[in-house]
Order: sequence, then structure tokens, then C-alpha cells
Amino acid sequence: MSKKHVKFLTYGCQMNFSDAERMEGELAKLGYQSVEEMDQADLIIINTCCVRETAEDKVYGKIGEIKALKRRNPDLILGITGCMAQKEGEKLIKRAPHIDFVLGTNKIHEVVSTIQKLEAANVKHVVDTELRESEMPEDVAIQRNTALSAWIPIMYGCNNFCTYCIVPYVRGRERSRLPEDIVREVQEAVAQGYKEVTLLGQNVNSYGKDHKKATFAQLLEMVDKVEGIQRVRYMTSHPKDLSNEVIEVIKNSKHICRHFHLPVQYGSNRILKAMNRVYTVEQYRDLVARIRAAVPESSLTTDLIVGFPGETEEDFQQLMAFIEEIRYDQAYTFIYSKRSGTPAAEMDNQVEDAVKHQRLNRLMELQNSISLEINQQLVGRTLEVMVEGPSHTDERVWNGRTDTNKLVLWQYTGKERPGDLVKVNIQQAQTWILKGALEA
Repeated sequence: MSKKHVKFLTYGCQMNFSDAERMEGELAKLGYQSVEEMDQADLIIINTCCVRETAEDKVYGKIGEIKALKRRNPDLILGITGCMAQKEGEKLIKRAPHIDFVLGTNKIHEVVSTIQKLEAANVKHVVDTELRESEMPEDVAIQRNTALSAWIPIMYGCNNFCTYCIVPYVRGRERSRLPEDIVREVQEAVAQGYKEVTLLGQNVNSYGKDHKKATFAQLLEMVDKVEGIQRVRYMTSHPKDLSNEVIEVIKNSKHICRHFHLPVQYGSNRILKAMNRVYTVEQYRDLVARIRAAVPESSLTTDLIVGFPGETEEDFQQLMAFIEEIRYDQAYTFIYSKRSGTPAAEMDNQVEDAVKHQRLNRLMELQNSISLEINQQLVGRTLEVMVEGPSHTDERVWNGRTDTNKLVLWQYTGKERPGDLVKVNIQQAQTWILKGALEA
């Protein structure tokens, strides 16, 4: 089999990176190996996101950049996959005719046949964005590219239809994988040397509601028992579906991380209703209280959107008060971005950009102070850290994460290896990181 080269450019969420690993595994059947540089590639695949406009702008920029490569190498195949491909379809090729194929979401198993058609020159373009909501094939090869934590999708799609979000329209309805298939993939990852897995879904708490073979709590129990696993993470949770059973399983587990990422999105009932989040501030507050009572050493992180249509200064003040009250370890903050095809894009009272940015800065300033205060409470404590490896800026400084997802840095001693569980005494706290010394 002749050796060929593929370059993946992946944007967006962890599910997209997991999809790319599966496409890369499938393409290996045709002799394709991954390369770093685009100009070395016989095939370039841009695996896209369309959650925010900035992600789409980056993709269009790359498509334009690759046009020059296609001129120099007419045999180069360029494909667009993922959410933006699903959303735009044939419009992409009309805008950029040098694109050879467009495959929407859930088309991983079709990438080989698509490339074969194009290589044989049987077709000029391939476009497939039919959103079939059937089970994903399980006989898909995987080329894992992460060093430490293996991505394991447990379900695809979303049923929630938050008014700002394009995901249900481009990923389809929720479809859960069978529990035995998930457990087998976790076992395979452990056999390959992975110490940690991250279970992926748009809303993992809805897992199993379609096939009724297992709930998310039951699946977590199964994965926790896999021999050789050291840590189990999952994302993302929707607050409306996080059950007491899941909290109890995490409390009693040996390997499930004590980190709850629980996107609240906003802190006033009026905006939550406009977002169609299907819970109230009071219900969310009660859920946090139950989590902290059951797993008191856990960390809590969230996602927040500022500038949603109709947001007033009063709403924003309620959000700030809510952040003060809940005290998140960390928050991922976003400015609302219009997505055509979503109800929020058509709403009146769109917030001015200047106001959005000013509110975002105020929110980040508050959250950063809270994050620092929480981290300062860890100074003097010894924490268990899973070693990841050298930092990007200094090979003598290594880093890793606690099971509560705190990033910890220390001076490398020469003994630790990626995947090891080590004890680090925390000596300094910053907003985003902890610094310490390895204990003997």
C-alpha cells in the first residue's frame, strides 16, 4: 500500500477531536499517515465547528490559504467535515470550488469511500449532509493522538434546543452508544496505556434515555470498575438532568474525578427562560448544595454567556450576585454570538458589542478574584497530581492535574513520568495554576 499523508485541522469541542481520531484511524486503512505541515499533505481535512462566528471565520481563512496549495498540487484533496459542513453543505463548494468534499456530522464511516471515489476520479465533488439519526457504526478504527486521556464518546446529538445554540440542528437528536461498546473501548484504551478517560456527550446526563440499557449513573459505575483505569472524567453535564444517583456514584467511586463542570449559562431566571435552559436559579442552587454536601472536596466549574438578547443591567447584576454566591473554581466566559438558524438570532433587543465587552470584563474580574481566593486555600496542602509532562515554556518545569482539575506546576526531579500519580505540596497559588514541590 502506497504511503500517503493527511493533515487534520480540527476546531471546536472535544467531540470534534474525537471524531478526527476516528477519521484518522479509518484513513490509515488507505495508507494515510498524519503529518504536521499542510504542504506535505496529499489530503487536508478541516474538521469544523460553528458554535461561534469566530470559529467559522478561521475555517474560511484556512480554506482560502489552501487554495494556493491546490494550485501547486492539483492532486491535493481538500475536505470539510463536522458541524459547519453540516450547516453550510453545498454552499461551501459554491463559495470555494477548490473544496473536493463536504461531509456533515456522523459521517466518520464514510470518509474512506469518499476518498476512494475522489482518488479514482469517479466524481468531481462529494457532498453528504443528510442527517441520519441512526446508530453510529462500532467497527470504526481509532488513531488516538492524546498522550494521557482518551476521548470516549458515549452519545451523539442533543435534544435540548437552547435558543442560542446551533448544536441540535447540526448534530441531530440524542443517540446513546450501548454500554458494553463503551466499556470495551475504555478497556482497549487502558490496554494501550491510557490511565485516564474522558466520556463525551453534548449532555452526558441524558445518556441511555433512548435505548434504556443503562443510565449515566450505571454507566459511570461500569467504567469505574474497569481494571487498570485511574481516572474517569466526563463532559458536558446539563444541570436539568444531573441526578442524585450520579452524585452518589461519584461520591462512592474509586476513580471518577471530583470535578463537576455544570454550565449555568446565566444567573437570572428571566434570561434562563429566554435561553430555554429549563431550570431556575433556585433549582441550580439546590443542585450545587446537594453536590457539595455529598462530595465536599469537589471543584465546580461552569460556562457563562454575557450579552444575550434582552440582557439588562439588572439581569447582569443578578448574574454577578449569583457568581459571588456560588463561588466557582473557574468559569469559561463567552460573549453571546448570533447563530443564524437559532431562535435567539431573531430576538429583539440585541445587546451592543461595547456593552457586551464591558460586562464580560467585569464578570472576568470578579471570577478571577474568586478563583484566586479558592486556590489560595490550597497553599500548604499536599495534593495528588497525575503527571502530564513538561510545560510549554520550560522543560525543567513539569505539570499535571489534580482530580479536581487544578493545573499544578513543579520542578522536574527526573523520576516522574507522564501518567504517574505523584504528591505535590502546594506552595503558591495563582488564578489559573498552583505551584509546588514534589514530595519524596
